Order: sequence, then C-alpha cells, then structure tokens
Amino acid sequence: MEQIKVLVADDEPNITEVLQLYLEQEGFHVFTAADGREALAIEEKHRPDLLILDVMLPKRTGWEICEAIKRKVPVIFLTAKSGETDKLIGFSLGADDYITKPFSPREVMARVKAVLRRSGLITEAGARLEFPGLSIDQTAQSAFSGNQNTTLSPKEFELLVFLARHAKMAFSRDQLLTNVWGYDFDGADRTVDATIKRLRHKIDNPEYSYIHTVWGVGYKFEVTIK
Repeated sequence: MEQIKVLVADDEPNITEVLQLYLEQEGFHVFTAADGREALAIEEKHRPDLLILDVMLPKRTGWEICEAIKRKVPVIFLTAKSGETDKLIGFSLGADDYITKPFSPREVMARVKAVLRRSGLITEAGARLEFPGLSIDQTAQSAFSGNQNTTLSPKEFELLVFLARHAKMAFSRDQLLTNVWGYDFDGADRTVDATIKRLRHKIDNPEYSYIHTVWGVGYKFEVTIK
C-alpha cells in the first residue's frame, strides 16, 4: 500500500519537527515547509494527501494556500488564535479541522486520522492488531490474551499499541516516554519499567511472550514461543 503523504507547514521548527516525528512513526510520508511559498511548491510537485498549515505562515498564509490549491485535498489549520471569526474563515475556505496552539501531538494525530477516515484515505481495517495468542482492538480499547479479556489501564494499553504497531523495533525508555507519555511528562525510567512489568504479567500467556528487553537499548514487541 502506498504511503499517505502529509505536508506540515509552520514557521516554528519545533512544531514541524515534533509533528514530523509523530507522523512518520504512524507510517506517513512527511514533507515540511517553513513558509507559504515553499508549501505551495511542495503541494504542486508532490500532491500530498493531507495539508497541515499554520494560518499565519510568512510569504503566503495558510488561508492563501488553501485558496490557491485547485484540487480537493483535506486541510487542517494550526493557529495561535482561538477566535470564532478565524475558524469561520478557515472552514469557509474548505478546512476540515482547526487546531489551536499549544496542542498535544497525540491530539493532532487523532485529528489527522479522523480527517483521513472522513476523506476515505484510511479505514478501520487497521483498528485490530492480531498476533498469535493476542488480539488488540484499538476501537474498543481492549486486548485478548489466550482468548481472555485483559484489563489494561489507558497508559498500559497505549504502550502496548505503540510497541505492537512497531513490532520488532527496539525503543529506549526515553523514546517510550516521549511517544507514550508525551513531551511534557517529567517521568523517570522506572515509570516505563513498571508499566512494562505490569503489561508482561497481563498479556503473556502459557504459549507466548510478547515484550522483551533489549539490553543496552530498551524494549521491543516480538512474539516468542515459550
């Protein structure tokens, strides 16, 4: 399946870097731009499937970009303004969503997926992750291990989904803190270790184990026969 292409245009490098990191970890192909002219050039050349545009971009604003594009493409606006008038302008230009800064990267990811679902670019087919002896239902926020419903806390479930979606990839504790707990979380390594320990206890079954320590790195998800 061809990667979904996303353009992120914002003149704040920290915003484009964070969103690029999160989007790429979700499997998207990401282009970034620091001003409106660059964004339009990328749009014309690569024809991304989704645009995430800062309203007040230099050279060409997000609104001007939206007006200049001659094809139907989903658009999410980023703005420091929360006024109703600005949102109405954006929606009148065809915006699909409006996100006010500061925002949580995970909130943006949820909005991105919702917009792409409405646009028919992604479906719920990937909502269930199936492995030998383990089924993870992202829609119902539930997991079944050995045909038994496993009760997980929200953070345990989020950590399990992240690792399972990146099966066989090793992540450091810092990477897991960043991707699961968020950039503002002031936690320690023991937070990850404790959550991993609880997860192992809950999802491992007599036949299979799933989350493994990678010495010198951190943890990875891989199905292993006991």
